[in-house]
Formats: sequence, C-alpha cells, structure tokens
Amino acid sequence: MNASRPRLIATDLDGTLLDPRGLVTDFTREVLSRVWESGVETLFVTARPPRWIDALADAVGGHGYAICANGAFLYDVNEREVVQSNLIDVEAVRAIVDDLRRAIPRVGFAVEHARGMHREHAYGPVDPRLAGRSATSGPFDAADVSALPGVGKLLARIPTDEGDDMPGSVRETAEGLAFIARVREIVGDRAVVNYSGACGLAEIGPSGVSKASALATWCDGRGITPGEVWAFGDMPNDIPMLTWAGRSFAVAGSPPEVREAATDTCGPNDADGVARALLRLLDRDG
Repeated sequence: MNASRPRLIATDLDGTLLDPRGLVTDFTREVLSRVWESGVETLFVTARPPRWIDALADAVGGHGYAICANGAFLYDVNEREVVQSNLIDVEAVRAIVDDLRRAIPRVGFAVEHARGMHREHAYGPVDPRLAGRSATSGPFDAADVSALPGVGKLLARIPTDEGDDMPGSVRETAEGLAFIARVREIVGDRAVVNYSGACGLAEIGPSGVSKASALATWCDGRGITPGEVWAFGDMPNDIPMLTWAGRSFAVAGSPPEVREAATDTCGPNDADGVARALLRLLDRDG
C-alpha cells in the first residue's frame, strides 16, 4: 500500500465484502465501524438493485447511501428511496429486447426500476426474499416498459446446461459466458452489458453508466479525488471502478482481467479479505 491516506473506501458487495451467505460478518462489521471512526467514509457500489440493500442498512455508513444496479441508482437506504437515477432510453430497451429475441429464442427478460422488478415467466425464478413486492411474472412483456417508472437495468437470462441458477450464483459455464458475449455483440453501443458473476445472466445498463461513472459523480460532489479512493471488487463489472480509483484491490480468486485491472489484491470474501486489508490502514493510523 502507498502511504497516502484514503478519504473513501468504495466496495462491491457480493463476492467481495459479503461472505458466501451474503452477510456482513461480525469481524467485517467491527472493522467498518473502526474505519468510520477514523474519519474515512465507506460506500457500497454494487450490481444489486436498491431493495437488496435494505438488509444491510446498519452497515452502510453515516451518509446512508449506496450506488446500486451498476451505477443506475443512488439509493438512500435510511429513507428507502432512490434519489438519483440513470435510466435506459425506453426505445433502446424495446429495440434491444426485439433484437435479442430474434437472435436467442430462449432468452427471458426482467427489468429493474426504482420501485422494484418485473420479469417474464421465461426469465426463471428469483429468490422470493429478495424479489420485492413489485416483482411480477407471466403476463409482463419486457418490450412494453413505458408504464414503468424508468428502467435502470434490463436483465437477459437463459437457462444453462448446469441448471437454472438464480441470479447471484458465481458458477460459470461455457454456455453462460458465450451468452454474455453474444448479448454484448448484439447490443453494441446502445447500452452497457455487464457481467457480475451470475451464470447465464447479462445485466444491460444505460450507455455511459458504470460503477466508475456513478462513483466519480459521488466523489465530485464531495471534493474527493480518484487518488483519495480505495476500491474493492471481484468481477468484470468492477473493472471500471478499479481502474478509476487511485488504489484498488481485486479479491483473491477474481478472474485474471480483474486482477490485472487492480493495483493490489486482498484475501477472499470467505476470509474477510476486505476487512483485513483495511486493518492495515487502521493499524498504521494507530
């Protein structure tokens, strides 16, 4: 680590800060509290939609905000309210859905908006604990999005040879990765296609929006420079954030391209890797 003291810790959640159960361990929670007490802010920057952050409200930090859906939403966790949105153009959503249906007949769609999720039956199951009260299936058609309060993320998914994994699985298959590549080819520059580790799931966001762009906006509003940020991540959707931050850490076991994008590595999420890296900061200050 370099000698400069960060003003902000920006961290991904699943596969990074959270343990394999999707929880903040007692050890990590204690370290985060000590980081706040030392005067360093923390900010969650995640592919998760806003409603998936509510269970982590006590770990968010004093400001109470989280960047969600790969930069599409800024969420006030304390108020349970999306306060800023970067949305996909409705006509772009319709055109992308049509093009993907023609090219990949098995594809199923869901959309994330400020108040929750809508999904087609073909999209497959979601964890009912995390789906949100607005999640629907069956009659919903992803091409008919004009009635929704703005789409932050279009999700395209296929069943894989390994089974119909719920989003959140980090298991990769050749078929799933080929699907991501095919979606990226079809979408082109009309939107950003992210991959955050869920098998056979393409996360399609607004053009020009990423974890890095949303984090940069957050920092600009607080006079924080990239050199004053330490960022942590584990998946390709974290790469823009890792390359933007002055100091960045790829979690052990990350894909090679993620490790190459980061300036450092830290331990795995099942061993409190982020927290143990942050201990070095605290110990140095102590």
